[in-house]
Amino acid sequence: MSITKTFRFAAALTLVFFAASAPASLALERVEQPSSIPGAGPWDGKAWNEFYNTSQGSRLVPWDWIRALKQADGQLFLADGLARYGYLANPASTTPGLPVGFVVADGVLGPSCAACHTRQIEVEGKAYRIDGGPALADMGALWADLDTVVGKVLADTASFSEFAKAVLGSGYDPQKETKLRGEVDLWYARHHAITEAGLPKDKPWGTGRIDAVGMILNRVAGLDIGPGPTHIILGNMRKADAPVRPPFLWNAPRQDHTQWPGFADNGDRILAMARNVGQVYGVFGEFFPEKDATHLLGFNYVKANSVDFKGLIEMERLVERIGPPKWPWPVDTMLAAQGKLIYERPYVEGGCADCHGIDRGQPRLLNPDTWCTPVQDVGTDAREYQYFAPDWKVDTGALTGAFIPFVSEPLGRTDAPVSVLATAARGAILQHFIPVTVNSVERQRADVALSLLRPLVEELKGVYKIPGTPGAGRWACRRAPETPGKLKFEARVLEGIWAAAPYLHNASVPSLAELLKPPQDRAADFKVGPAYDISAVGLAAEQPKSTFLMKTDCNRGSGVSHCGHDFGTALSETDKRALLEYLKTL
Repeated sequence: MSITKTFRFAAALTLVFFAASAPASLALERVEQPSSIPGAGPWDGKAWNEFYNTSQGSRLVPWDWIRALKQADGQLFLADGLARYGYLANPASTTPGLPVGFVVADGVLGPSCAACHTRQIEVEGKAYRIDGGPALADMGALWADLDTVVGKVLADTASFSEFAKAVLGSGYDPQKETKLRGEVDLWYARHHAITEAGLPKDKPWGTGRIDAVGMILNRVAGLDIGPGPTHIILGNMRKADAPVRPPFLWNAPRQDHTQWPGFADNGDRILAMARNVGQVYGVFGEFFPEKDATHLLGFNYVKANSVDFKGLIEMERLVERIGPPKWPWPVDTMLAAQGKLIYERPYVEGGCADCHGIDRGQPRLLNPDTWCTPVQDVGTDAREYQYFAPDWKVDTGALTGAFIPFVSEPLGRTDAPVSVLATAARGAILQHFIPVTVNSVERQRADVALSLLRPLVEELKGVYKIPGTPGAGRWACRRAPETPGKLKFEARVLEGIWAAAPYLHNASVPSLAELLKPPQDRAADFKVGPAYDISAVGLAAEQPKSTFLMKTDCNRGSGVSHCGHDFGTALSETDKRALLEYLKTL
């Protein structure tokens, strides 16, 4: 097949692939779980089983290794199914004993998006499962503990021999133990490097928060593009000390921008793939690019890339089906009707719809009907903006000179880490779906043929850009007010907001009732756990199953500021009660 015909075929196949809507079946049967709160979408037992069990290509640790590892008290590391970190039981797991969102693929354990986006709350002793809700889990503690236990095994010869015998079983011999030692040393060198350089020790992320952006940048720039065998560039990593609450997933495919600072275009499946590829890179995906003139883009982005593209497509199809959860308790309909009128007031009168209502967003190539996601400065915590500081440059290593035609300039020897991430995500997507190779004679024809795919390629232009630059978040919707500041964060449609506590992007306010208080009156400290308060619409004050105390302040650069977003705080107590009642119904 000629290059031109190959491109036309690949383009047509890609568009059909992304536009298809019927998810494939994994043929898993529904099993009993805590009471699932139904959403508005076509979500059923088969869908949630697939959501919990589909691999995305994350590679945390080989399965045989973690089964043999032990906690400090001698119990197996997996003894409680990771429940001590807040992960939820999955009785339908394809690997018995693993929690929701943890999958074994190709002999390696890794999390999927369900691990961070499945919520469980408790009211009067009854548990309710909310698929797509922000998890109340502590990935930072899991990350650090795994580093500790592997380090202890490697530090003691007898401990490693015991570990090797457990891993190798009946096939054990000293030579295999030596080989295993080399493999564990390499794994630990990488995991320990990012643990030491990236995880904050003095102020750990804690329950319900994760610095996904910080760790995505650390992994791509610090673990993926250096020289082998470790691929580490230690100087490219920095403390990931701007943890935020994982966003809820319902309606996520429809919003026209995503990431809390709104720095990633969104709204169709091409852009969703970029969003999800970046997410996999951040949670233990492996990606080792190299220069290769035989590939269309001049680099090989997929030869050593663990991203499971098929799994990501299946997961996105499932996410499109997750509807906002419906409040399962009684609602005072008359009071809610009064609250609806308050909600629809202009924002200057304490209303919400100007910023959080449904409004038409920026059309995308494969979806003209997006929802607008205003990105505005409302005085909330701004620590996440450290990752876009103009003076933070990284060694681009194996990606020096890489660029995407029609979209970006070649990466310099040093460049912004966000630009490295954008190139890594775009290049992998284009090479995976357009697997064309060329020789020197064909290069000119290949460049001409590439122009046939220009609209498809240009759709990726707004993927992971510095906030405020062309192609990044549009700052206001038709109805949303303009704000003068530059530290802007997205305001999402509030469907299902009752199920997403704690609030603000950095999880610094425990309930909607607390958010309606003037900032100086909001709780400075609160426990984070599953106990839910249906009156306050958020976390209950008493959390008997939690030991994590969220400590907040009013310092905008601290990462834990509970100040800002003071809309509605001047309403009367009667109006606040009515507004809260209405927010339950969304």
